[in-house]
Amino acid sequence: MRHPPRSGLLVVLGAAVALVGTAVAPVLTASGATPACTVEYSVTSEWDAGFQGSVKVTNNLAALSSWSLTFDFGAGQKVTQGWNAKWSQSGVTVTAANESYNGSLGTGASVSAGFLASRSGSNPVPASFKLNGTTCNVDAEPTPTSTSTPSPTPTPSPSDPPVPEDGPPALHVSGNKLVDSGGATRRLLGVNRSGGEFACVQGNGIWDGPVDDASVQAIADWNVNTVRIPLNEECWLGLSNIRPEYAGANYIAAVKDLVAKVKAHGMTPMVELHWTWGQYTGNSAGCSDVHASCQKPMPNMQYTPAFWTSVANTFKGDPAVVFDLFNEPYPDRATSTAAQAWTCWRDGGTCPGIGYEVAGMQDLIDAVRATGAQNVILAGGLAYSNDLSQWPAYKPTDPTGNLAAAWHVYNFNSCSNESCWDSTLAPVAAQVPLVAGEIGENTCAHSFIDRVMKWFDDRSLSYLGWTWNTWNCATGPSLISGYDGTPTAFGIGLRDHLRAIG
Repeated sequence: MRHPPRSGLLVVLGAAVALVGTAVAPVLTASGATPACTVEYSVTSEWDAGFQGSVKVTNNLAALSSWSLTFDFGAGQKVTQGWNAKWSQSGVTVTAANESYNGSLGTGASVSAGFLASRSGSNPVPASFKLNGTTCNVDAEPTPTSTSTPSPTPTPSPSDPPVPEDGPPALHVSGNKLVDSGGATRRLLGVNRSGGEFACVQGNGIWDGPVDDASVQAIADWNVNTVRIPLNEECWLGLSNIRPEYAGANYIAAVKDLVAKVKAHGMTPMVELHWTWGQYTGNSAGCSDVHASCQKPMPNMQYTPAFWTSVANTFKGDPAVVFDLFNEPYPDRATSTAAQAWTCWRDGGTCPGIGYEVAGMQDLIDAVRATGAQNVILAGGLAYSNDLSQWPAYKPTDPTGNLAAAWHVYNFNSCSNESCWDSTLAPVAAQVPLVAGEIGENTCAHSFIDRVMKWFDDRSLSYLGWTWNTWNCATGPSLISGYDGTPTAFGIGLRDHLRAIG
């Protein structure tokens, strides 16, 4: 959305947070006996004052109807929140007990759970783990021989549909669908949480409104499964025009914290580049400023590949995080032909009407994949991501095959009717996953998005409403009037629909 500046409301750092991949592998002793249970412990990301971890527990003995995993932290770490288990801590001892939906743990079955924790120094891996009191990763104790024959554990039929994994899914592209690690099709249905793109560059903080646990829970209460988080490249990279308290490591830590909160509430985080550097004063310019203080027609080669390299390095260990390359390209407003605009969009370089060197979608995909990140990537088309008419013809190359198309629509856009959607969107959706990253209307009503949602529902596609901010919906699409989730008249349409299809 090309929202106006809200100043009244509202050098790449080498200290970017590193991702770690420590793990306790399943152990077999010299005798070759299978342990009673195995635990794989991983630290998936780490920062100065905390970290995100996960455990994968495998039960190798008799089937369990409930389970409880315990382990001790050795350096003062403290669990602050978690998912897929009921997490608690007493002194140094951490307990993860099953939720109501994952208590059954058959012989050979596994369950995974994640958590966030604080730390003040080193972060050693726990020395031992116990499942229902039995020590894992060591030889199983001998068990009495039973004369009865246990009932076999039921196994899914090959014809059964894949069962969606719990919590935020590890996503990848399969054909024209987004699927999780078990192969179940997933739709991204949710909201945008604006603020990270403009508050920092305007000197007003990092977010617009609260992003605490209660406010994120309020989003989840709408039956949202995805939150799109717009970002600012100058704030992430810590460039000199941004106040230090809102830049670089401080900004990155705030983004990581919000991503973790979104995941902790079972939702998919989508990080998206919204405002970028580069002076553009041509047709439909949002500002004359060289800095990242408005929507520019295209990203730039000076900073944007570096931004995506850093973001990808930060989240490449977490396939639940989706990357949206650039909010709303509009090189078509600067160039004289559609061919020039689409070539600029894909290839970048020197583009007619744009005074800085452009980074094309291919440049940004290459920057992400060079880090080893395999996260799903979204790329929006022309006309503020409302035109996908030639997206298949100019589709960039992604060596991982994890590329999807992004599309935005408002009631005032050109492609805002079913006829246009049938002719331009349906061919794209037949080839790759299609995600409407922004849907909205500026009428404080929801009759238009009702039509959008129906068209997308009929084709099992994804969409996210703009925006979860308490702005005056008479001046632009705003879903809420309070961060407790109180909806506007516009927001009622999205909220009630998401709850109804949930």
